[in-house]
Amino acid sequence: GLTVILATVAGFPISTTHALTGAIIGCGIVAVGSAVNFAALGEGFVLPLLLSPVLATVIAGTVYILFRALRIATGVTKEWCVCVGAEEKVIAMPQPSSVFALPSVGSTITLSVDEEENCRERYAGSFLGIGAQQMMDAGHFLSAGTVSFARGLNDTPKIVVLLLLWKSFDVRWGFAAIAIAMAIGGLLNARKVAETMSKKITALNHGQGFTANLATALLVVLASLFGLPVSTTHVSVGSLFGIGLTTGKANPRVMSAIVFSWLITLPCAAIVAGSIYWFANHFRS
Repeated sequence: GLTVILATVAGFPISTTHALTGAIIGCGIVAVGSAVNFAALGEGFVLPLLLSPVLATVIAGTVYILFRALRIATGVTKEWCVCVGAEEKVIAMPQPSSVFALPSVGSTITLSVDEEENCRERYAGSFLGIGAQQMMDAGHFLSAGTVSFARGLNDTPKIVVLLLLWKSFDVRWGFAAIAIAMAIGGLLNARKVAETMSKKITALNHGQGFTANLATALLVVLASLFGLPVSTTHVSVGSLFGIGLTTGKANPRVMSAIVFSWLITLPCAAIVAGSIYWFANHFRS
């Protein structure tokens, strides 16, 4: 928990599943040493966590290419806007008998044609008699909900299983408590992680965001059906990066920082959990 909270404050989208796995390993090493079944952990947890973002990158990139071809084939085009406005500029003005320069703020009229920063891209045309942009807005909203459902399907059981150690606790209340805790956590401090995923990994339009959500949901749901514990975060980041590679707008520097945070998540969680467990046992005895 502490590992995920610290990463969230820093704006790094790490995996709760990865952190839980590290915590279990850390506590297990302190408790039973070499008796920890590392083979089972590697096959059942670590391997799916490592492969899922790579698979998501490939799937999302492929699906986006197919969707783009479908859009072009059905005659749905992109609308562009021309943005005209005043832009403030700071001009340095040397001051007599001073080593400082005072800024002078002026404004100029600017004209820009831009896809991401200055203009909102919309889809023109229709598909099956429905406006393309209207359909995309609805699809994007529904796909986000589908990702949330997929996360609940795969992530919630991993946390609930820890509550089963408390024998008097009703598992149904456990699911409810975790759902409420996730919602509260998202409301309190999800902005930095959301900004990293929505803006910094790659530039996105509505269609690309919809594709990333769809690929994420499909992969996580399929993994859940086969009982594989994957990370919704890893899959989502992989999907976004796959689309960024396809469009040529991926940010390798940001992605490298995210991957580094993934690599240190497990050992950090193991050290923190193992230390807490050791201190708890030490002071109890």
